[in-house]
Amino acid sequence: MPTGTAIGTAGIDDRAVDRDAVRREAVTRLLRTNPVAVDLAGRFASAGHRLYLVGGSVRDALLGRLGTDLDFTTDARPEQVLRLVKGWAEAVWDTGIEFGTVGASRQGVMVEITTFRADRYDRIGRNPEVVYGDDIESDLIRRDFTVNAMAVDLAAAGTPDGGVDAAAGFVDPHGGLDALLAGRLDTPATPQESFADDPLRMLRAARFVAQLGFTPEPRVVEAMTAMAGEIDRITVERVQAELAKLMCGVEPRKGIELLVETALADRVLPEVPAMRLEIDEHHQHKDVYQHSLVVLDQAVDLERRDDPNNPDLVLRLAALLHDIGKPDTRRFESGGGVSFHHHEVVGAKMARRRLRELRFPKDVVEQVCQLVYLHLRFHGYGTGEWTDSAVRRYVTDAGVLLSRLHKLVRADCTTRNRRKANALQRSYDDLEARIERLLAEEDLKRVRPDLDGNAIMELLGLPPGPMVGRAWKHLKELRLDRGPLDRDEAEAELLRWAASEGIEVPDRP
Repeated sequence: MPTGTAIGTAGIDDRAVDRDAVRREAVTRLLRTNPVAVDLAGRFASAGHRLYLVGGSVRDALLGRLGTDLDFTTDARPEQVLRLVKGWAEAVWDTGIEFGTVGASRQGVMVEITTFRADRYDRIGRNPEVVYGDDIESDLIRRDFTVNAMAVDLAAAGTPDGGVDAAAGFVDPHGGLDALLAGRLDTPATPQESFADDPLRMLRAARFVAQLGFTPEPRVVEAMTAMAGEIDRITVERVQAELAKLMCGVEPRKGIELLVETALADRVLPEVPAMRLEIDEHHQHKDVYQHSLVVLDQAVDLERRDDPNNPDLVLRLAALLHDIGKPDTRRFESGGGVSFHHHEVVGAKMARRRLRELRFPKDVVEQVCQLVYLHLRFHGYGTGEWTDSAVRRYVTDAGVLLSRLHKLVRADCTTRNRRKANALQRSYDDLEARIERLLAEEDLKRVRPDLDGNAIMELLGLPPGPMVGRAWKHLKELRLDRGPLDRDEAEAELLRWAASEGIEVPDRP
């Protein structure tokens, strides 16, 4: 591998690669670009302790994507770590000290330093009985995956003349580098031992498949399938955090497919595998599950065109879940047809229930459900039959989600009929053009009645209260139907409404 070239996220299938060169490059990069880490390692070495960069930090260094949050492990006990970072760090926190972890920061670099661990698990809960280890090897074997079971002793890797001795500093007893180069996901211990200790690791496996493009080893998939029920030991908050990271990965579809294949999805997101509907020769329709995965892929592609660096969790969840109402609404029609009437309404309710149970933030839940609810509305547009009033309502109902709704609707056009697909895209092009025209003419993003609450109260002689709200809503509906009204028209319409409601309007001066 040439100097300066990072390993691709899915690994490389090249048995002739010079592994020593890869290690040397990664360690060299660490020594040259992380002076804070090197300084910290020297401080520990001077005190007679070993300090290793470990886990995801080493993996990311090999991938050429190391950030400023670094994980270390050491033979020093927590109280010794506190003494060593005191006076060196700009800030220190010990919230994780009961698990042997001390946090510190210096010059914008955040470090977590954990004493070697050789934990024991009761395999009932998730938190281990903390047991400190005596060497790096016993610490690494307890980690989740081999690609996260590598360590680098930066003090040992640097030579007195400023060179690099990667062999002296790089610790990889479980073949993590080979796994990284091949894009394979395996566990240091057996998968059964690893997942029994911490079932969350099964979701982390799916997350790494989505984030890094890894392929899990067959024994990992077998263990995940056999032990799927163990995920019930994990709190919903931790499950939600892993699912969110998975969905924001480079290839979320692959992570979802692994969850479904291993039946983990049956435990944490059962509405997704439920979309695998049986299709017989007499009642043909799309495979809803596969269709939803295609929509997810296409939504991710559209998202990246606008912003390749910020995954959109709301859009991706909406794409995955937009058709979850179909199994509950499927009806076989005479003549061999199949219908899914109101599946968007049912789907929005199902999505709200599931996302709430998973403790997703309220704004994420509401936005995803609104997209699911609205995703089908465009199909009434035809070839442009909507009135301007209907276009206004589409924009108003979408609100801040309009750009996401555009992407979701376009992603949902998955027909294999090229002519039909092109016609759908042209129709949506036309709708977007009409929206832009109306936005420019009428400022639809801030649709308000032509009279505000104060004007309504003054004209009708009403005090603040529910009746003013009803009048306001009536005027807003008129605004959506007819576009902007001038002052005289708005007042006349309000007076007509008041008369129909039996409101006695005071004489105007």
